[in-house]
Amino acid sequence: MQGRIHSLESFGTVDGPGTRFVVFVQGCPMRCAYCHNPDTWDMNGGTLMEPSYIIEQYERNLPFYANGGGLTVTGGEPLMQIDFLLDLFALAKEKNIHTCIDSSGIAFQPDNAAQQEKLEKLMKLTDLVMLDIKHIDPEKHKDLTKQPNTNILKFAEYLNEKNVDMWIRHVVVPGITDDDKYLFDLGYFIGQFHNLKALDVLPYHTMGVKKYENLGIEYRLKGVPPMDKGKLLEKKKVILDGIKRRRAEMEAAFFVN
Repeated sequence: MQGRIHSLESFGTVDGPGTRFVVFVQGCPMRCAYCHNPDTWDMNGGTLMEPSYIIEQYERNLPFYANGGGLTVTGGEPLMQIDFLLDLFALAKEKNIHTCIDSSGIAFQPDNAAQQEKLEKLMKLTDLVMLDIKHIDPEKHKDLTKQPNTNILKFAEYLNEKNVDMWIRHVVVPGITDDDKYLFDLGYFIGQFHNLKALDVLPYHTMGVKKYENLGIEYRLKGVPPMDKGKLLEKKKVILDGIKRRRAEMEAAFFVN
């Protein structure tokens, strides 16, 4: 089983715990307004690669991944190539490599029995899922990504049910995803999950604008300034307040029952 790969990165430092070997897969149904990799959208692009080739590339720099690092597959959307992931992660686990998927969750299909069977197998080979929740509000999510968030939120619930460690990632975009109401709602939603291991609140940046120009694609956030990194902590605190509220309510309900 070959995968359509956009690129490989040997020394990723923001793609999971430790130093990571990062596989950027090709193909994504999302059209996030702030996506900095629009060149990964095309489902038919990229270079075909065998899982064994990727593991060979990983092992070339093995000492760098020894202290808590591992292999991360991002994109694009990794779960669009679930058969490839199954083969790749099976090889990785044979070599005791920590495996991580960085996903938007958009490919989750709870009513697709065949896909669910494959996903069940994949989750047994997956140590961590980094789930990017773009917006907690359904309509604003559609405006931002051109896709609904219904199954994305169900995917978070699924990961919790399967006891797969989960990191939540959220990009804060001025005037779009920085509203305190929705940040609190996001925190309240993820506060219910026992498998939540980390929360990454990331600043919106404009480093990908040039790619849009080169590809002849309109950049929908033209004129939106980069997020002030100094405000990130206060925005993260709002999400954390939502988490605390949900967990306090769950604890109170537990003692009542």
